[in-house]
Amino acid sequence: MSKKMKNRWLIAASAVGIHISIGSVYAYSVMKGPINQELGWKETSISAAFSVAILFLGLSAAFLGFLVDKKGPKFSGRLAAICYGLGTAGTGLSIMIGSYPLFIASYGVLGGIGLGIGYITPVSTLVKWFPDRRGLATGMAIMGFGFASLIFGPLMAKMFSATSIPYTFFILSVVYFLLMFSSASYMAPPPEGWVPDNMNTKEGTKATTHDLSQSTAKEALKTRRFYYMWIMLFINITCGIAIISDASLFAQSTTGMSAIAAATMVGLMGLFNGAGRIGWASLSDVIGRPLTYSSFFILQIIAFVLLTQITNPMLFQILIFLILTCYGGGFATVPAFLGDLFGTKQLSTIHGYTLTAWALAGLVGPTILSVIKEQTQDYSITLLIFSVFFGIALLVSILMILHIKKLRASTYE
Repeated sequence: MSKKMKNRWLIAASAVGIHISIGSVYAYSVMKGPINQELGWKETSISAAFSVAILFLGLSAAFLGFLVDKKGPKFSGRLAAICYGLGTAGTGLSIMIGSYPLFIASYGVLGGIGLGIGYITPVSTLVKWFPDRRGLATGMAIMGFGFASLIFGPLMAKMFSATSIPYTFFILSVVYFLLMFSSASYMAPPPEGWVPDNMNTKEGTKATTHDLSQSTAKEALKTRRFYYMWIMLFINITCGIAIISDASLFAQSTTGMSAIAAATMVGLMGLFNGAGRIGWASLSDVIGRPLTYSSFFILQIIAFVLLTQITNPMLFQILIFLILTCYGGGFATVPAFLGDLFGTKQLSTIHGYTLTAWALAGLVGPTILSVIKEQTQDYSITLLIFSVFFGIALLVSILMILHIKKLRASTYE
């Protein structure tokens, strides 16, 4: 049996392989200029494909998450590889023939479905393989999603200058497919009843969080803690993605930074986004997931209020980078948090339902920012509104802590 046992660290590496591939969606801004110059499509039209992709990420995660639980991570990961690979190839074809509907269908719909399935595929598997280090394991995988733009952004830019845009996408489609398909092929859940050796020690047992329940997705949807989790994630993403969507102009208008300096800041934001995913998720193994989320909201209440007053470029960037670590950390900590709350029975399905918060937040956050800015020509009111949102999120996190304590006191549900 030991010969057939998978190496859990290679499982984690496989998860990173999938997430680095699909995380290339965060390098989308690199595509917009070349496509605009090639075909003359408006930037708003090109940006629409990204919005559609994020929408279908959330929808496919919600409605296809059961495939991971039912068919296993190998099947769902390979399906994600096929969808994302074909979506990328279709994007190249759409640019080659100048078809905007095919562009939306390929990058937005088919690619978005690949994104959603690929995003949730590794997480429940990693939670099962790392019951002692849930935050670290899921943080490593989702860190790959955050860091991907640092790899594929420069790579795309060089490829666009070295070859045509369509052939760049054709080449990338093969790279994504092979990396995702091979990574998915190694993925498998651990044998029934398996636990790592260190959990037999006092230190390992102490580090392990006892799950509140082993719930099905339907059972999870009937609990208040699921909706507490959804609200906290929704607010964290809504405010964070609004800042991301307008970071360059925000920096220039508030601090007087040059366009080049602001662009450099935007690049560094990807670094802090990725670092926050592994850093906060690992810390959550030590201080607990509920306290980690409360920390996100306390820090961001302070940061958003200070941003209404600060005009110094260095202090401004420090606050923005802090916000980005909390933004990324929120994503990375969710799978482990859901495992603590509902167990691993149907974790992928539950995680998929929770990610509908991402789909909605991606529309709400930037919309609030743009509407208020258009009316006031100022960011301060939006920042204060977001501070109030974080105050609500902090209250919800406290309710979550009290709810968990009550459940544990009553010997679980």
